[in-house]
Amino acid sequence: MSVYYVNKFLFQVDGNPELLAQYKSEPEALVDRWEAEYGRRLGTNNSIETTSWLEFTDQERRALIEHDYVTLFEIGAHFFLCLTIFIAIYDEDYLKNSGPLSFQREYATKLSHWLGKDYPTVAL
Repeated sequence: MSVYYVNKFLFQVDGNPELLAQYKSEPEALVDRWEAEYGRRLGTNNSIETTSWLEFTDQERRALIEHDYVTLFEIGAHFFLCLTIFIAIYDEDYLKNSGPLSFQREYATKLSHWLGKDYPTVAL
């Protein structure tokens, strides 16, 4: 498992409107595309230097494909990166159906079993 790799995915996809749109509509295809085209690059805009040792575990890949932010949080993905990418994906739809901050309230509810507990580490 590489929490760094998951966090890198969340950060890069959230910061790129094209990748974010594909992640919303075709998550499995985007996860595969990101890993092939972006994930192994060293740095954000570097296309020459790459690494060969990083890859998603089956659990990480499944959680990313299913937009399972609870599992991502529980395996140590950074809570702010999870929150911001899924707000970008879901907030507009939730706003139409349930009003302002409805996605954020659902996010909090689904993670409420962590109240009073130490958060999973976000250390590398």
